[in-house]
Parts: sequence; C-alpha cells; structure tokens
Amino acid sequence: MVKLVLLHKADSIYEDEPDRVYDFPRSYLKAVNEAVGDWIVYYEPVKAGPRGYFAVAKIAQVIPKPGAEGRFLALIAPGSYLPFDSDVPRLLNGRPLEQALTGPDGLPRSGGSVQLAVRRLPEAEFARIVNLGLPQDLEWQEQVRYDPVPAGMQEEALTFERPVLERLTRRPYRDVAFRRKVREAYDYRCAMSGLRLRNGGGRPEVQAAHIRPVERDGSDSVRNGLALSGTLHWMFDRGLISVADDCRTILVSHNKVPGDVAHRLLRSEGTLLPPQDPRNAPHPENLRWHREHVFGQVMPTDPAPWE
Repeated sequence: MVKLVLLHKADSIYEDEPDRVYDFPRSYLKAVNEAVGDWIVYYEPVKAGPRGYFAVAKIAQVIPKPGAEGRFLALIAPGSYLPFDSDVPRLLNGRPLEQALTGPDGLPRSGGSVQLAVRRLPEAEFARIVNLGLPQDLEWQEQVRYDPVPAGMQEEALTFERPVLERLTRRPYRDVAFRRKVREAYDYRCAMSGLRLRNGGGRPEVQAAHIRPVERDGSDSVRNGLALSGTLHWMFDRGLISVADDCRTILVSHNKVPGDVAHRLLRSEGTLLPPQDPRNAPHPENLRWHREHVFGQVMPTDPAPWE
C-alpha cells in the first residue's frame, strides 16, 4: 500500500465527491490501485488564493467508471473522510511540503510533477501535512476554547501524543473536528432557526448534526452536517423535521409537531439558513437519504422538549 495526494478541483470535468468517490483517468490507475486500503490527502489549487491540502480519506476499492471508457472511480471507505480543521498551504516558509515538488535548491519545482493529479506521498510527509491540518491537541483546543485552564494543566494534558492514524480513526477526535467545521460553516447560527445563541461564558449553544449518521455510512464531511439548536437537533434525528428536495424548504411532520411549536422554533421563511461558503451546503443525496429513511418514520420514545 502507498499513501497519495489526490488533486481535486471543484470545477473539474472529473466528477469527484471527496467523501465518496474520486474520478480519475487510466494513467493513474497503477498508483491508485497501490493505495487501496491506505490513506490519501486531498489537495485543491485555487487561483484566487491557495486552498492547498484540505482533507484526508481512505480508499476502499477501485472500479471502472460506468459509461466512461478509460475512467475509473476510487471509492472512499465509509466513515474515513475527514476535512482538516485548517487548510494546509502547499508552501511553508516558501518551501513545498512534498519533497517531490522540491528542487535541488529547496525551492518549488515547476512543470510536470507539480501538475500531476495523483502523487505518491511518503509516510513522514503524510504525517506532517495531517499534523498541520488536524493538530494533535485539537480536542484540548476545543475543550479550553471558552473555559481556559492554567498552563500547568495544559502541559500535563499534552504529554501523551496519539499517533496520526489513531487520531484519524478515533471517534471522539473526529466528532470534535466535525463539530468545529460545521458550526464554523454556519457562523455558529442554527440553520433552521437562524439564531446564534451563546451561554454566559461565550460558548456557542449550536450543535453539529450529521444528516446521515456515521453508523449508517454517513461521512464527517461538512456537506453531511447541519448546525442546529439542541431542540431542533433532537427533532431532526427523530424524523420530526427534514429538508425538501429543493435543499432549502424545511419539512415538518405536522401530525407529530404542533403548529405553534414549529412556528416558534423555525425561521419565518421556512427555509434553511445557507452556510457562509456555498461549497459547504448540504449535499442533496444526504438530504434525500434523511427524507427517505428518517423523516416521518421514527416515533420519539422520550418526551418532546416542548412538553
């Protein structure tokens, strides 16, 4: 097995869904086949400003792309995709993070290797990029974000460092990373009420909800998330509310949710508040899954918050 960098462009002719599938031509088939069962890093060049390395995932298998001669699909292992907490630029202090992109003088190369959409990535470089994008102490950063603690306690908490791959597969770490990205995407506002609530210490009360649960093959992509208040998160998970196929209109199970309750809790427009970056909007397939498998089909067994 081998680790790779996979180039992704949002406006490409290749139909990538980074948390599900990577579309590539035959010329990269050998390299991608070698990476089956191993981790990859996604990289996106942006002309207006360097986005750089932005996520990790694991390749589960490679198949021919149906109806597209000479094209193949790398299927992403369910639950493996994880966006970086902060995008990592290609250059650090003017030098590439990949040795393959570095000239004899230590400066960036130009030409062929830089343009490759699939590049092999040594273990040490993979670890370095992931550590920059998903810091070892991310859980600690979130814990003390609004409740600072003495420096001595922080030093004690950081004495134990988890290996990169252990962090990438550890659910508590992934939950923190997902929560930070989703809440930030919606500017800490509830996507259904439009409210931005903070407690006395300044901590945002909004939660990060998976549209399709991880245990049912959902991903930790921001596009599989919604920032919701605690009550609306409860209602969403229990199928009392959902989102229509226009990806905007909020659906309400009126036989289970009193009209006055829906009126008080939801935006007057009856539509989702969009994320700040349109690229983070909920994926239509995730919303479809929720409508078909959760909405109107789950009867809550615990008391409703408004009762």
